Order: sequence, then C-alpha cells, then structure tokens
Amino acid sequence: MAGARSGKQIASKSEDFDRWYVDVVRRAELADYAPVKGCMVIRPYGYALWERTRDALDAMIKRTGHENMYFPLLIPESYLAKEAEHVEGFAPEVFWVTQGGTRQLEERLAIRPTSETIICSMYADWIHSWRDLPVLINQWCNVARWEKRTRLFLRTAEFLWQEGHTFHATDEEAAAEVDTMLDCYRELAEEWLAMPVIKGRKTESEKFAGARYTLSIEAMMSDGWALQAGTSHHLAQNFTTAYGIRYSDRDNALQHPFQTSWGLSTRIIGGLIMAHGDEAGLVIPPRVAPIQVVVVPITRSDDDEAARIDEACSRIEREVPADVRVRVDRREAMRPGEKFAHWELRGVPVRITVGAKDLVEGNVTLVRRFDGEQTVVPLEGLGARLQSLLDEVQLAMRARAQGLLDQRSVDVQTLDDLVAAFTEQPVFASGPFCNRAECEQAVKASVHALTIRNLRSDRSSDGAPCVACREPAEFVALMARAY
Repeated sequence: MAGARSGKQIASKSEDFDRWYVDVVRRAELADYAPVKGCMVIRPYGYALWERTRDALDAMIKRTGHENMYFPLLIPESYLAKEAEHVEGFAPEVFWVTQGGTRQLEERLAIRPTSETIICSMYADWIHSWRDLPVLINQWCNVARWEKRTRLFLRTAEFLWQEGHTFHATDEEAAAEVDTMLDCYRELAEEWLAMPVIKGRKTESEKFAGARYTLSIEAMMSDGWALQAGTSHHLAQNFTTAYGIRYSDRDNALQHPFQTSWGLSTRIIGGLIMAHGDEAGLVIPPRVAPIQVVVVPITRSDDDEAARIDEACSRIEREVPADVRVRVDRREAMRPGEKFAHWELRGVPVRITVGAKDLVEGNVTLVRRFDGEQTVVPLEGLGARLQSLLDEVQLAMRARAQGLLDQRSVDVQTLDDLVAAFTEQPVFASGPFCNRAECEQAVKASVHALTIRNLRSDRSSDGAPCVACREPAEFVALMARAY
C-alpha cells in the first residue's frame, strides 16, 4: 500500500474513529502495512513504545519469580494433535509449513499460534520429581495466526507477545499463579498505561481453548468499546495429561502437574492509542513514553539571541535527572509550529518552548500534551522538577480515563434495560447473569456486536434475576462491544 497521507491531517476522531486510528498509527510513525497480507512493520518510535511497555512487564514477571527462555517457532503437527480441544480451537488460525528448501516435508510444521504443545512436550522430559516443581517460565517471541480482518497492532497475522507457562504440584498453587499474573497485567495497564481495567472470568464460550477457565482484564477505549488487555489461563491437568507429564510426589506416587499460561501482546499498544488519543494524535502516558519531554528552541536571525536560547536548552538537558527522557529539537529549516505539530502528533507528554522573550525574565513555557495546559515557569531548577511534573501528568491521565469509565458504565437488570443502554452510545453494561450458554446467546442477540467480556470479580449478583432467563444469578456480567 501507499505510505501514510503525507502532508494531510489525520481524520477526525469524532467523525471517523476507525480512520483516525489508522491515520495516527501511520502518521505518528508507529507502524505501517507490510507487503505480506495482514502483517505490519513496527517502526522505531512504535518499537520504542513497545520496548518501554515490554520492559515494565518483564520486570514484573521476574519480580514474581519467573525466568525467560525460548522455544522454536515451528511445531510438528503431531505435537498439536495430542490435545484435541486446543487444536480444534486454533485450527482455523494455523499457518502450515509443508516444504523445506526443495523437499516436501514428511510431517507438516505449524508456525506457532501459541506454544503450550511444544513446551509440554519438552517438559515431559524435564519434570520427574516434586523437587522439579514449580516451573515458572516465560518467553518473549512472535506468533502467527491467520486473521481474515486485520488492523495495525490490534489484530495482525503476526504479532509480538509474551507467553508465560508454569507447572505446579497442586491445583491451588496453579490458581494462585493465574491470579498473580492477571494482577501484573492490571498493574501494567493501570499504573503504566493509565488505563483502568475490570478483572473477571471469561464465559465458557470465550475461554482459551483447552483451559479449565480464563481470567481477563477489560479496558474501555475512548469510544466506549472494550479491549481485552490481558488474559491468564488455568489449564488444570488437560495438557499435562495429554502430553504425559508426570512426576513422583513426596509419597513416591505418580502425579500430573497443574499448569497455567498467560499472555499479553502488541495489541496493548493499540489499546493505549484508542484509550488516550485525541483529535491531534497520540497522547502517551509519561511512564511508557519513548520521549517524555521535548524542548523546542524559538530562534531568530540574531546570533546572540540564538546562542542564549541554545545555552538554555543545553542547561535543561544537563540538569534533568538521568531517568527523564528528554530531546531538544534542533532541526533547522523547520518552523516552530511544524515542530509543535510533529511532537503533538507523537504524543510527547511535555513540551518546553524556549524563546528570547521568556528568557529575558528567566522563564520558559511548558505545555502538557494531555490537556493542553500552558504555563510560564522559571528556567532555574526546571530540570529537577520535571520528574514530579511527569508524575502529575501520569496521575491526571489515569484519573481522566477512570472518569470516562465511570461516566459510560451502567447497571442493567433486564434485556430491555440492556438494549436501552446502548441506544445512544457504546457503554460498559453490568448485570446479573446465570452463566448459561443459552442466556449468553440471548445477551449477544439483544444488541449488535455485543459480547460478554467477563464475569466481574469485583461484584456479586446476590441472587438477583439473570438479565436473560430471570432465574437467580450467581454472577455479574460485563457486557460491551469489543475490538
């Protein structure tokens, strides 16, 4: 495809959200379409944003006792075939390799859609005793899944992610692991990406293929739609039994360990864009911003004036703490307004404008990207104050996102309430739910593109009538349209 629309404005977010999203991704140089259908190229600015997000999560993964390792991209077909439910769930999405060089392969190789099968096959040889447990591992890698409809970051045929896999002696230990890792995803979303989320359990139809149950976090995008921002799965003994993983327990009896898996992908970058972006482009939370502060000098032809301005910019560079990511935009032949638009589109949290008029009074102008607040502040000591300013922006962005979630969340008691709730705009609707398949279908049929995102872990129905069948319900379902 042709490159992004150079020299043209991005589409209006309020008028065409889908076009706005693609324009922002491409014009902010986060990613672009690849020659291979359904794939994307992640550009340096987009990859830096992914690295900041990835590194934050990787620290949490290691903090909770896990180690990183790596498994092959190619998986023999016979490995997949051992776990029937898993294979059935992924069959429509698998890419197959049938030829190596000029030779036809005797057995097809799958390009991994996920790695449970090959990991279980390896650990069948590595787990022998209760002393080998627990196994707590993670891998950062790419996976491939055939997707009919793709969108940059949100759904692509190949994407980057982490997939954690653990083995435990008891069901209770595995359940605790599922909860622990979901809370890491919540921490990443809320404390780093400034996206409030709702935790809960997926319905049977929405759970991971082969799992006993799946937990998820669901985030509201700024258009009111939901994004599944992370999942954690209790696999019980389904895979360990199928793949013959057994160990001798303390009583020397053979047992199958209990297993979990959990994952988060580059899809989260799409969520960040849709949760915080505005009509001018990206708005990035400071904690994950590749560039947190941009300094723009406003120079004229006067050499003495230019020298004073450049020295003030250099002073800011020297005085900022080492962990504040700052850049001075010294590009020539570009007007200040063009630089402002460039960095605004890319969502840099704070812009500092250094001009001769302000410097006469010893000041500079500071602009916050997320709300446009502009203040004149002293140059003296500014570098040391930048971290606290960035912290304020981070908290303010989280509060604004929470406000939107609160504003567009409604409680419903019946299917009629549910239909009425979506009459004017997409919302997050919560209501009593019995968790029966026929009632889930009734919910989906009531509103176009509606799904049950999860069964909320923070609420109980207290036996209130199910929104669909009116029988006493145990759960509260979170219902929304979703990406």
